Amino acid sequence: MKLTTLCYIEQDDKYLMLHRVKKENDLNHDKWIGVGGKFEKNETPEECLLREVQEETGLTLIKYRARGIITFISDEWETEYMHLYTATEFEGNMTECNEGELVWVPKAEIQNLTLWEGDKIFLRLLNECDSFFSLKLRYEGEKLAESEVNVY
Repeated sequence: MKLTTLCYIEQDDKYLMLHRVKKENDLNHDKWIGVGGKFEKNETPEECLLREVQEETGLTLIKYRARGIITFISDEWETEYMHLYTATEFEGNMTECNEGELVWVPKAEIQNLTLWEGDKIFLRLLNECDSFFSLKLRYEGEKLAESEVNVY
């Protein structure tokens, strides 16, 4: 199984989105996602979050919070447990990302981007729900076959 973090950094009613266009053999190629990545050995979710955001954006998060756990199940890749965060305060200057292009996108326009179907669900939950949630997403290839949400 794979453990990851993903963060949507907020500013002026926009999310910082990563258009994944630079990395070779990228499962997320040409998709728009938040910033984050895989845990390193002995990291907590928060340590992974802070490191990945710094590596991908150059920014240091000041105020962030855990919003949910996403379980990805697939017939083509290993199960992934993703810790989902939002952040509202940060410092530093944004740098170039070697995985894609970083763009501030108005929240109202996010659903028009090339997203995974499951991402559309948790992005909607982030905007509609202030509670912590658990979301199970089962994919068959790139097609979302099942979703199940629990809000706490």
